[in-house]
Amino acid sequence: MDIFKNFQSGKSEIFITAEIGINHNGDLKIAKELIDVCSESGLDAVKFQKRTIDKVYTSEFLSSERESQWGNTQRDQKEGLEFGEKEYDEIDNHCKKTGIEWYASAWDIESQAFLKKYNLKFNKIASAMTTNEEFVNVVAGEKKPTFISTGMCTMKEIKKVVDIFNEESCDFILMHTNSEYPSPEENLNLKMLETLKKEFNCNVGYSGHESSVSPSIYAVALGAVTIERHVTLDRSMYGSDQSASLEPIGIKNLVNQIRKFNKIYGDGVKQITDVEKEVAKKLRYWED
Repeated sequence: MDIFKNFQSGKSEIFITAEIGINHNGDLKIAKELIDVCSESGLDAVKFQKRTIDKVYTSEFLSSERESQWGNTQRDQKEGLEFGEKEYDEIDNHCKKTGIEWYASAWDIESQAFLKKYNLKFNKIASAMTTNEEFVNVVAGEKKPTFISTGMCTMKEIKKVVDIFNEESCDFILMHTNSEYPSPEENLNLKMLETLKKEFNCNVGYSGHESSVSPSIYAVALGAVTIERHVTLDRSMYGSDQSASLEPIGIKNLVNQIRKFNKIYGDGVKQITDVEKEVAKKLRYWED
């Protein structure tokens, strides 16, 4: 089975997602601006994050102090960043209007169930959730093409997830990633793309958290069939993910470079162009 066919957008052989995540800072206007930037830049999809705050965090943690624009506790900050049904209804409509796919990484089973309302084409398992066997089984059971991030995971842990998805006959792509924000380039270890592809006989992708574009291009050259990068309007904005994100000019450059790679990569079949034939007539003075 050619798993990647399930992710094909028709725009390119490489499926490119912009991770908006929580870089909207709880502001629907910012979220829509980012969607517009991504649609205009030619990306295939945007991705968000969905959490049920009281499921993901302990009451002790939520009551601890944290100064933010939303209040003085961790709960204030987490709830300030979280979108609910009203906001996601608008996101769904706006993405349909602009012609771009959207999906989200759920951080708990309740959030995964919430996302079903929107009949999204893809699921995403964040690196933090990859070792949560109960959650992984729920996602695989949906039989929906899934991007599986592998940051902070051992090969044994990755194998366990792969086995679950294979048992459920659920299509997936393993996403190599380093879970440092931003990721130092010396820790990216892009050769893991080859390792994952060989070890698990599956398609692979790259989710980058570095500040530059070039590693994503190298990842495509090493066999990544999908790229995911965080996007922001301005890296100086509030938020832990902003510094690991690409600004609009960077995301446009990313798309342009990847689409250009598709053009120059070719098919590996030796061909002599018509122009080459004319050049050969001029330079090869002997007859075959």
